[in-house]
Amino acid sequence: MGFLFLLESDMSMGSGSLAAAAGTFAIGGDLLINRMGFGAMRITGPGIWGPPADKAQCIATLRRAVELGVNLIDTADSYGPYVSEELIAEALYPYPKGLVIATKAGWERKGPGIWVHNASPAHLRAAMEGSLKRLRLERIDVFQLHTPDHAVSLEASIEALAQMKAVGKIRHVALSNVTREHIERARRIVPIVTVQNRYSFADREYDYVVEFCEREGIGFMPWGPLGQARLANEVLQRVAKQLGVTEMQAGLAWLLRRSRVMLPIPGTSSVKHVEENIAAAKIVLPDSVYEELSAVNPPPASLRG
Repeated sequence: MGFLFLLESDMSMGSGSLAAAAGTFAIGGDLLINRMGFGAMRITGPGIWGPPADKAQCIATLRRAVELGVNLIDTADSYGPYVSEELIAEALYPYPKGLVIATKAGWERKGPGIWVHNASPAHLRAAMEGSLKRLRLERIDVFQLHTPDHAVSLEASIEALAQMKAVGKIRHVALSNVTREHIERARRIVPIVTVQNRYSFADREYDYVVEFCEREGIGFMPWGPLGQARLANEVLQRVAKQLGVTEMQAGLAWLLRRSRVMLPIPGTSSVKHVEENIAAAKIVLPDSVYEELSAVNPPPASLRG
């Protein structure tokens, strides 16, 4: 069976050798990133609240990800809140050339596991200014609406982001937790460069959004790309064993092949796990294996747009 076996020596390769193995994507046409990124939600405390139990380990994980070629880090002001952004700056500032930090706003936090919508223009502007300060940036490369707010019109939220872009506070506008309709409405106001929705081998509800993004050249950042406990599947288990990789690595390899615009951002607070995740960029799935995995749990036809 044709696949690229993961050697221990892969972990000692120079910067960019692992994360770049899956190829690159130009966000907005001008931000060239390696397609294996890093999601920074898990470098906070339980319930995505407060500081992590092992701050030094989280900082080491961020630095190791960059050493292995990751140049796309996804975060949000609500992670902690604020903790994730602060740790990114502490670990990586001054930032290496070409590192893209994508952050988000649109939630308020009241406690562990508690998320409250707030995508009002005033809140988004205040959140953006806070993110600039915490991340020690003069401009945010990719600023995402974290989720549409039912109490605020989508157009009002997007207009606020477009205004921030116009004055140079953010470079590109992006969306998270949206449907195709949301994307189309937002694009009438400002270009949308990426979409971040829940998506994994085991969860393909937003397959139709992936397909739309591919047609339109919009980057798709799947959150929960490892599918957590739902990732377990007999076919995936068997394939992973055949390839000599972990189930998570096989799932990430499937994601990378699923679409040229797919930008996985697996998150962890462990150096060991970040190495394993990024190593998945080097796995080459044979056609027969990819097709077998793709045939598992296909999305309902009613979701295709």
